[in-house]
Order: sequence, then structure tokens, then C-alpha cells
Amino acid sequence: MATLTYIHSLETRQDWLTRSLAYQMGNIGSEVSRALKWTEKGNQARADKAIDRALELFDLTISANLKNHPCLTEILKAREEFCDYFFANNSWQTDSVKMQKYYDGFAMMERLRPGRL
Repeated sequence: MATLTYIHSLETRQDWLTRSLAYQMGNIGSEVSRALKWTEKGNQARADKAIDRALELFDLTISANLKNHPCLTEILKAREEFCDYFFANNSWQTDSVKMQKYYDGFAMMERLRPGRL
């Protein structure tokens, strides 16, 4: 049986579960932004690392929101769109500008959230 290897530390993964959805999606957006940037610059090794980190954060967010959270469907669709863009034929017809705008909205929401850490 294969051992699952994580990119993010156990402490980070545990802390992730306590964070707001806006925080989680905004941070996923940071990795998406890096993946887009490195892909555009032709540095696929760095792009792949950002893609891997984004996917791990997506999966942590999904596991944190599994219990019938009203946003779970949107999180799953965002992950599917991300994978379609980077691994498939971009059937969602997403472009880097639209993708970046989507995640920037979460980052702004978190930044403006009252009482944020």
C-alpha cells in the first residue's frame, strides 16, 4: 500500500481546517496565480509545483467542507475547472484572466472580513 505524501505540514493542514472558506479559496488562488505565471513564462517545473500545491489545498478545503456545506458544489466545480485548464482540453473555455479574477474575489473577501486573524 502506498504512503500518502503531503506537501504542506501537518500543522498547516490542521490549521487549514479552522480557516474561513474565503481564506482557503484565496490561498488556493495564490497557487493558481503562480501556476498561471510559471506556465506563461515557460517554466513548467515551477508551474507543476504550484499546481500540486493548489490541488492539495483544494483537497484540504473539500475535506474541511464535506458535511453538506452549501459551497461544496462550487469548490468541486472550481477544482474541476482548474484541472480542465491545466490537464485536459479546457472544455470550460477558461482563460487565465477569468480564473485569476475568480480567486481574487475570495482574497478580497477575506481581507475585508471583520475580525480576521
